[in-house]
Amino acid sequence: MTTAPAPARRDAEATKAAILKAARHLLARHAHADITLKAVAERAGVSPPLVLKYFGNKDALFARVMSFDTDADDLLDAPLHDLGRHMVRHVLASQRDRGADPLLRIAFAPLHGDRGDILRANFRAQVTDRLAARLTGPDAGLRAELAVAALIGLGVMYGIARGPRLRESGPDDVADRYGPLVQAQLTPGA
Repeated sequence: MTTAPAPARRDAEATKAAILKAARHLLARHAHADITLKAVAERAGVSPPLVLKYFGNKDALFARVMSFDTDADDLLDAPLHDLGRHMVRHVLASQRDRGADPLLRIAFAPLHGDRGDILRANFRAQVTDRLAARLTGPDAGLRAELAVAALIGLGVMYGIARGPRLRESGPDDVADRYGPLVQAQLTPGA
């Protein structure tokens, strides 16, 4: 008599990533109050108790989703002289590979009431202030905000407005054209 193979166990990190991706997707489209753990679980392809197992409760899950730390690590992972081009490629890759740009979550902050304030504070501290700390010269904070504003505009045009010519263009072509615009804020006069 042969025994059936044991069912494959889910990889815990892959499951957590799927849950976070599902929650980010829903948060970018719905008010926090309208999102249920059941909806997150369904989108992630897991059971609601598994969401609770990994994140504890809805508030803990969304506190994690409202963080930009990991995304900022990837976004800012380039030498300053090439950062503008890198950031543009990152926004495009996020859109193409994940179907969403994590930075665009900030555009939906008004949907989330008091939690929108948390999202805005996290965005400032983890993205724009962190970028500003890397910049030299005058008005580093303003320049960081302008650079990030250009990236958010690119993300909106690609992911929300779905600009057909932008979506048909290769990432290198877009980075070659748009990267210098972002870089001008990062290294003025260079």
